[in-house]
Amino acid sequence: METIGYTKSRANLDAIFAALADPTRRAILSRLADGEASVNEIAAPFAMSQPAVSRHLKVLERAGLIERDIDEQRRPARLKAEKMAAAFEWLADFSAFWGANFDQLDDVLVAMKKEMNSE
Repeated sequence: METIGYTKSRANLDAIFAALADPTRRAILSRLADGEASVNEIAAPFAMSQPAVSRHLKVLERAGLIERDIDEQRRPARLKAEKMAAAFEWLADFSAFWGANFDQLDDVLVAMKKEMNSE
């Protein structure tokens, strides 16, 4: 992990978040969580062409979130969850912040409830 400015940068984190930013790519990853699939199998539920789905797969592959093999005429894609772990770890760095904010919100809500019940 290298430090850039105020943050520590994990390898390829920008590409991972860019790939995850698109809802179609997130849906593709959800599908691949159930097991490998061909481009045609992945494209079936989408209202888009097979070449458009292939472009999404290339983005996911460049980010390291999937890998593709050549199996005769098929190029099945499969999830590579290890790279997604880098995004999860980066987000986990903020869990203390989120926890503190939720604790403060709980305190405010409890105080408001007590105030309402005392009226």
